[in-house]
Amino acid sequence: MRSPLSTRNEPADAHEPLGPDDPLAPLPFNPYKGNRGLTRAWHAMKNSLAGFRVAIREESAFRQELTLAAILVPCGLVVPVEPVARVLLLGSVLLVLIVELLNSSVEAAIDRISLERHELSRRAKDLGSAAVMVALFMCVMTWVLIVGPLVVRWTGMLMH
Repeated sequence: MRSPLSTRNEPADAHEPLGPDDPLAPLPFNPYKGNRGLTRAWHAMKNSLAGFRVAIREESAFRQELTLAAILVPCGLVVPVEPVARVLLLGSVLLVLIVELLNSSVEAAIDRISLERHELSRRAKDLGSAAVMVALFMCVMTWVLIVGPLVVRWTGMLMH
């Protein structure tokens, strides 16, 4: 029997409970979602550190970008620039790491769903890779525009 609120085009079972395979069904109970305050923060920190460990162990691109960050972050801390420029230098490096972590998570989720070749899987992975490339370009551009003139000035002083 149709509900008086239903429309004519709506199927008769539109208000039936959702099955477990339905994408709109509620997620299973997660014991960590009920945590609040310091307990939630503690679990979040443990998960974040586990994510870093996985990225370092399994993702060669993340290791390469982490190596770049290990060089650029100390340089960004000592280069004589205004505080806002320092934030831009360091932020551009951290942005590369953030985008790479997100790209790696997309790739892992795609691989979890299926390892077979599929156009949408390729597209998702390519889009994530493009996001990393944009972040790297932004990092290079930031460093060239802020540190480049200082390097030119220093080399000019050394030449004279």
